[in-house]
Amino acid sequence: MRRMHTYPIPVEPVTSEDVFKKSRFITLLSHTENIESARVFIRNARSAHPAAAHHCWAYVAGAPSDSQVLGFSDDGEPSGTAGKPMLAQLQGSGVGEVTAVVVRYFGGIELGTGGLVKAYGQGVQKALKLLRLQTKVPMQEFTLHVDYVMLPDIEHLIARYEGRLIEQTFLDGVSVVFVLPMSQTHDFDRSLSDISRGSLHLHGLANISNMTHK
Repeated sequence: MRRMHTYPIPVEPVTSEDVFKKSRFITLLSHTENIESARVFIRNARSAHPAAAHHCWAYVAGAPSDSQVLGFSDDGEPSGTAGKPMLAQLQGSGVGEVTAVVVRYFGGIELGTGGLVKAYGQGVQKALKLLRLQTKVPMQEFTLHVDYVMLPDIEHLIARYEGRLIEQTFLDGVSVVFVLPMSQTHDFDRSLSDISRGSLHLHGLANISNMTHK
């Protein structure tokens, strides 16, 4: 089974502001658990600042190790001067499920390529220092069908591996729905086989859910 590690995510949005050569840069950071929520956050930032000259953005819309959930935009600034340095700051932080939007109100003085890279990158760097974080534990959902006599052992095993019971259905035996940290599924399956003398195993990949711990 593929293991997924924990990673930090933002607890709440933060905003910071800087002025470079009369241009006003407002950096907005927020928790965005997927690409769609990142896009919603970007649209909302545009709506909140309709008069701004640029709304540059970058996101890591998932686990920080997942290259499929990265995105950025210079939004009219010279190529490579805004979105890319913003994304570099996000990736360097190791934080997942986060989107940054830097809103620029032009002050009439050109900053040049180096000045823009510095302004956008430092804006995100400053905002990241303001973030309160919590740890995200990727969870996997499973269902087991067991005899009544096995139920106490199954409940104990779920607790031992930091899982959580979701539902129990009592019919001809017990149907137990539960979630486990994905990093624990292999060891849980081995212990499950031991206590059931090989008659029980975790089968297939069920729905992925998410659980956070501060």
